[in-house]
Amino acid sequence: MIRYQLRCGDGHGFEGWFPSSHAFDTQAQRGLLSCPQCGASDVTRALMAPAVRTVPATPPAPAGDHAAPTERDAAMPATMRAALQRLRQEVEQRCEDVGDRFAEEALRIHRGETEEHGIYGNATEEERERLADEGVDIISVPWVRRADS
Repeated sequence: MIRYQLRCGDGHGFEGWFPSSHAFDTQAQRGLLSCPQCGASDVTRALMAPAVRTVPATPPAPAGDHAAPTERDAAMPATMRAALQRLRQEVEQRCEDVGDRFAEEALRIHRGETEEHGIYGNATEEERERLADEGVDIISVPWVRRADS
């Protein structure tokens, strides 16, 4: 998934999530995007931000294993956990898992060396700082257990 910082013609800033830059372009051309503050449909993107997972994913539970949720998952409100599980499912379906190569791939996309597409993976604190220095906006998403595990 790609997070774009968006702006309407009246100057209101907000963010939007898209599976690809093509998806944003298509929705914008069809007038399907609107500003949440004023409803204006003249929306443009300002900055790309690849999705990132900064901690390793919990390995999938073996078939038939109904292990208790992790401590972090258990302390999280059920509605939040469900929303993060849906987000995880979307990211896994629509984006490429580049694992520990996240920083390298994000820089290649940012520099135009490879086609823009959604990625997720792992990044160390040092790699996140390097990406910030290069002007690559990233986000950290809590990686909760899958809904089906």
